[in-house]
Amino acid sequence: MTAAVTAPIAYSALGQRAQPPTIARLMALMLENPKLLSIAAGFTDTRSLPESAVQAAAAALAARPSEPDHLQYGTNQGRPKLRALLADRLLALESVDASAYAAPIRANFFITNGSQQALYLAMQVLCDPGDIVLVDRPSYFVYLEMLVGLGVQARSLPVDAAGRIDGPALRGLLGDLRDRGELARLKAVYFVSYFSNPSARSFDEAEKIVIAEALTGAGAIVPVVEDAAYRELYYTTPHAARSVLSLPAWAAFPKLYLSTLTKPFATGLKVGYGTCSDAGLVAKMLHVKGHHDFGTANYNQALLEEVIAHGGLDAQLAVVRPVYFSKMRALHDALIAAGLPALGWRWAVPGGGLYLWLEAPVALDTGLDSAFCRACVEAGVLYVPGELCFGDDAPKNFVRLSFGVLGEVDLAEAGRRFASVAKRFA
Repeated sequence: MTAAVTAPIAYSALGQRAQPPTIARLMALMLENPKLLSIAAGFTDTRSLPESAVQAAAAALAARPSEPDHLQYGTNQGRPKLRALLADRLLALESVDASAYAAPIRANFFITNGSQQALYLAMQVLCDPGDIVLVDRPSYFVYLEMLVGLGVQARSLPVDAAGRIDGPALRGLLGDLRDRGELARLKAVYFVSYFSNPSARSFDEAEKIVIAEALTGAGAIVPVVEDAAYRELYYTTPHAARSVLSLPAWAAFPKLYLSTLTKPFATGLKVGYGTCSDAGLVAKMLHVKGHHDFGTANYNQALLEEVIAHGGLDAQLAVVRPVYFSKMRALHDALIAAGLPALGWRWAVPGGGLYLWLEAPVALDTGLDSAFCRACVEAGVLYVPGELCFGDDAPKNFVRLSFGVLGEVDLAEAGRRFASVAKRFA
């Protein structure tokens, strides 16, 4: 019997750009080698996930005498009580008089299927193929891959030798865009501002103001997307900088602030949230969201509503902050003890988040297809190559290590394996 021959599919431009995500390739490597210790994927600590708090919330919902509305479809924008609770929490984090901006924050609050969905919605309604988005350097590599899939160009916000925003260089970049006739294609600016993925660095207020002033000077009043996914995952002290929502330098800009409950509470519930100073932008995003799912999972939202209302989120943060601090120290100390600094590697000790951001000697290629990366996999350790975390002009000598999921003993062993490979390539 002759096998059927199917006609080739005529994919859309989006379909033609679609490629398997790099994170899937990294996960495949891990699954193919069960002895591999992965310090690549940004998973959270499984042992400290809040099972009892979720069980209590589920029991409370089941015990309600009213009809189980939490098992019915919800609204596209999200459950009103959960939005109100999260808006209150966000306004408290800003630590300033909120009277001037609290109303739009509350009115334009929305819930999404993780913050990744909100990022995709924003880029869908703001950008066409060929448009430009300014991104932090380094930046969240899953977001950068999303831009590639949408045909959008990422241009890095210039930084100085210390990794801080370089105002004169940014003004020069914007001037170059204007001179080449490309400034009109600049549609947004994006940055992860608190205990960043991948660098664990936090922007201070001065840096945020520098970006706003440079854009204002160039006449580029474009939407700003502040990704604050790790804002509450500090170890001992919160980062004091306000968000763009309450900084006067950003007053004229459409401001989209995004965060999530997956990292600080439970990744499996996949609930993110955001708010925006511009009602029109939120309306556009919600219009597209309606085509995606016409409402984030209502039961998950109801669980988190119950948890937050009874202090469960703060209780969980009190559990995981010292856990992640201790895990960070386990990996950091293992790298120090193995002699990595003496080989020319350097990194900053973070004050929060889930990552160490390592810079190797400039001549060492740590990229995904490098001999160093292959040697690490053979030695039983997997990392995220830093080259994935740059929107343009990507250096090859950076590495992101995640300490979220492995236990301290395994983290120490992963650090030793990584350093042993580094010694061979010294």
